[in-house]
Amino acid sequence: MVELRGVHKSYGGADVLKGVDLAVARGEVVAVVGPSGGGKSTLLRCVNLLEPVSAGQVLLEGEDLTAPGVDRDRVRRRVGMVFQQFNLFPHLSAVDNLTLAPRKLLRTPRREARERAEALLARVGLADRADAYPGQLSGGQQQRVAIARALMMDPHVMLFDEVTSALDPELVGEVLDAMRDLARSGMTMLCVTHEMGFARELGDRLVFVDGGVIAEQGRPADVLDHPHHERTRRFLRKVLRQPA
Repeated sequence: MVELRGVHKSYGGADVLKGVDLAVARGEVVAVVGPSGGGKSTLLRCVNLLEPVSAGQVLLEGEDLTAPGVDRDRVRRRVGMVFQQFNLFPHLSAVDNLTLAPRKLLRTPRREARERAEALLARVGLADRADAYPGQLSGGQQQRVAIARALMMDPHVMLFDEVTSALDPELVGEVLDAMRDLARSGMTMLCVTHEMGFARELGDRLVFVDGGVIAEQGRPADVLDHPHHERTRRFLRKVLRQPA
């Protein structure tokens, strides 16, 4: 579904990604973990071309997205992304946040768009909050609206960038439940996360990114319980508070 081939990304001469190779199969859930500044979010943003790569290729369903002349807007319709901050329009209701893009970009009739939006809000447990404005919703509810909004364009793959890190601890569970539903439905997902329990439970693979490279990857239980590399062990000792 998604393939990165030798992807490099630099900012002002500083290398953030240093030749990343990664292939994600259709329906696979990949949890991406690692220390802050290691390149996790940049990797995710390169997948949907929010960040143009400095070198290498990004392929979606076999199409080279980094080739000259690629219609980036068309590509992004196949890749849904949910950010750490909800990025909802504060002056629009939940349902209007969902219907804006389909109506403007796809010319979807208003009634059809609203019906789909209401169905997606029900899917994330917000059937009764369709007409609420972001300021009337909790952080967890706003993040679930953001997930539903990303699904409105019928994406083939979903990207999640630390979507629970800005939430109070008691609100994290409701967002993870929405992500669990997606994973179990067969959605292809790349999730930058610090929720190791989620990675262990639903991830098909865990990828540890540090220093702009993939330092280790494998089945989540294998990497979490028996990491091969010292840099992975150091990270997990801090995150999981394991004894040295």
